[in-house]
Amino acid sequence: MPRLPLARFKVIDLTRVRAGPTAVRQLADWGADVIKVENPEGTDALASDRDNPDFQNLHRNKRSITLNLKTPEGVEILKKLVRTADVLVENYRPDVKFRLGIDYATLREVNPRLVYASISGFGQDGPYRDRPGFDQIAQGMGGLMSITGLPGQGPVRAGIPIADLTAGIFAAQGILIALLEREVSGEGQWVQSSLLAAQIAMLDFQAARWLIGKEVPGQAGNNHPTSIPTGVFATADGHINIAASGQTMFRRLCEALDAPELAENPAYKTDKDRSRNRDALNAAIEAITRTRASAEWIKRLNEVGVPCGPIYRIDEVFADPQVRHIGIAAPVTHPRLGGIELVGQAIQMSRTNWEIRSTTPELGEHTDMVLKELGYGDSEIADLRARKII
Repeated sequence: MPRLPLARFKVIDLTRVRAGPTAVRQLADWGADVIKVENPEGTDALASDRDNPDFQNLHRNKRSITLNLKTPEGVEILKKLVRTADVLVENYRPDVKFRLGIDYATLREVNPRLVYASISGFGQDGPYRDRPGFDQIAQGMGGLMSITGLPGQGPVRAGIPIADLTAGIFAAQGILIALLEREVSGEGQWVQSSLLAAQIAMLDFQAARWLIGKEVPGQAGNNHPTSIPTGVFATADGHINIAASGQTMFRRLCEALDAPELAENPAYKTDKDRSRNRDALNAAIEAITRTRASAEWIKRLNEVGVPCGPIYRIDEVFADPQVRHIGIAAPVTHPRLGGIELVGQAIQMSRTNWEIRSTTPELGEHTDMVLKELGYGDSEIADLRARKII
C-alpha cells in the first residue's frame, strides 16, 4: 500500500459541529495524522451522540484525546502538541481563542512553522465578528435563499448546509496552499475562512450578474436562470432533468422528442427567443415528455447527446451503477456498529488516493497514547485524569 500523500503532516483538530470537521476530514482522509482534541467527559455542553451517522461520517481517520483547555495545564499540553504539529484548525467564535491563550500569535511563538486555520461565521474582524455563525444564517445573508425556490415562493434554504461545507473545504484548500508556501518561506501562517465569504463565493455567476451587469437574480425554481430549456420535466412515471440550451442542443432535443416543429417555431428560434418564451416552451416540451417513461427518455436523449438524468431519492443515488463504480460509498467496520458505509472523497488520483483507515474514535480513546508520545509517564497521566485536565 503506497504511503498516503499527507501522511507526513500532523494536524491538531480543535473543531466541532460541521464546518471545521469538514476541513479536517479532507486532510485526514488523505493520510494526515489528526489528533482530535475534545473536552473531558461531562464538561462539554455540545457533546454529541457519537453513534449518529453525521458524527461518524465527519470524524473518521482521527485519534481522540480529551483536554480541558480552560485550565493552564491543559493549555500547556496543547502547546507541547503544537511544537511538533504542522497544522491546527479551530472554529471557535473569534474571541474564544484569545481568551484561552491559544490564538495564532501566541502559538506562533511556540512553533513558527505552524499553519493555523480559523473558520468563523463572518470573519475574524469587522462589525459582525462576534456574531454566532450558523449555516442557514449565512445562506440568507449570502444571497442563496433569495435565488432558491419557485418564483414568488419566498426565500428557501438549500437542502444541504452548503455554507458550512464550503467554508470547510475552502479552509482545507487554504491549509494546503499554506503548507506549500511553507516549503519556500519556512514559516507557517494564519489561514481564515468564513461561512459568509464561502457562501458568497459559491454564488459564482449569480454574483457576477450583479457585480458586472447590475442585474438582481431572482428565483427560477427548477429552471436554469439563464440556460433555456434547462429544468425539470414530468414524464409518464415521474420527472427527469433536461439541459438543452444553445442551438445545437435544442435541435437535438427536438429531434429526440420527434418535434421538429419546435425547432422551427419563430418563438423558439434563438436563445433570446427561448428565454422570452420559456414558460410556453417548457409546457410544449412537457406535453411530449409526459407520454413516455423516464428511463425511455433518458435513453433517447443520451443517444443524441442531450444532457439529461433521473431525479433520485438519496437511496436511489447509492444504488446507481455509476455511483457504485466510482466507490464514493466507502465500507468500514465499526467496533460496535458493525459494517457501515461513509461518504468518501470526490477526488481520485492516479498514484495515491484517499483512504478511510479507521472509524470515528471513542471519546479520549487515544489520550494515553498521545500523552506518552509527548513524554508523559503513567503516574503523570493518572494525576491529570484525577484532576479532570484530561
